[in-house]
Amino acid sequence: MSNVVEFRNFNLGFKDDEGKAYNLLNDVSFEIKEGVALGVVGESGCGKSMLSLSILRLLPEAAVVQSGDILYKGDSILDKSISQLEEIRGKHISMIFQEPMTALNPVYTIGFQIGEALKTHYPKLDKKKIKEAVIDQLNKVGIPNPEARFDQYPHQFSGGMRQRAMIAMAMICNPQLLIADEPTTALDVTIQAQVLELMKKIKLAGSLLLVTHNLGVVAELCNEVIVMYAGCIVEKGDIKKVFKNPMHPYTKGLIAAVPGVEVSEGDLYTIPGTVPTIDKFENGCRFAPRCEYMSENCKGYIPTMKKVSENHYVQCFLYDGKGDN
Repeated sequence: MSNVVEFRNFNLGFKDDEGKAYNLLNDVSFEIKEGVALGVVGESGCGKSMLSLSILRLLPEAAVVQSGDILYKGDSILDKSISQLEEIRGKHISMIFQEPMTALNPVYTIGFQIGEALKTHYPKLDKKKIKEAVIDQLNKVGIPNPEARFDQYPHQFSGGMRQRAMIAMAMICNPQLLIADEPTTALDVTIQAQVLELMKKIKLAGSLLLVTHNLGVVAELCNEVIVMYAGCIVEKGDIKKVFKNPMHPYTKGLIAAVPGVEVSEGDLYTIPGTVPTIDKFENGCRFAPRCEYMSENCKGYIPTMKKVSENHYVQCFLYDGKGDN
């Protein structure tokens, strides 16, 4: 099974107003395999969205790539020109953004915005063919009366329908990789369930990178999972192995914090402390200040990523006494 995208020791930082760079994504390495749905989970601010935006080089101006590489089918994305990137964006790699109301342009019709990707990547297609393809895509994502909806504007769509339109836009060129950044966050529970069912069907067509803080969504949709904390991957591997036998203290805490059916007041587990801001990251393990197993090693060194079983890796001194400065 070949890789669609591969991160190799990728480091990403952010500059402050004085030009000083602080590291966020630290030595990130993983692969997105063909036909696999990979989930990225972690608390808000852990770098999940920056990870996904790095693939398409849609990073904010203050972001700076410090070292490492990102490969698309073996070629460096970081070395590509803007025109080469534009050939990839939307056609080979597409993204569903967090908030469809801000991602969709209010002054253009839904049909125009979805069809724009086809116009860009297949300029020989005539207007009739584009309209037929867009209407077919709207129908596939479950939007009723797609012929009429084609000429409507985003404000005429409900929240759930806007999200479906975003999915249709991302899938119109049949990309090899679909990146979904918190695709159900702004939706109510009923619409979330409908969108998840739609995402299940979509993932069969290619690879999926699902960015979310919702472990239940990842369990529903993904084959593999990455657990992130403060810009570091602390655990990764097969979804069943990681969720059934979590190894890292942070992963254990995340799973323990998921409310059960019979949770009563005062029973809900919480991880002590808070996620540090980027300028307060520790030199060693970034989770150490919140970890009950913290040792002197944790304060000065970053543990190596250790293989604990087939397709299950953890970065913790509990399983590996070695580390790097």
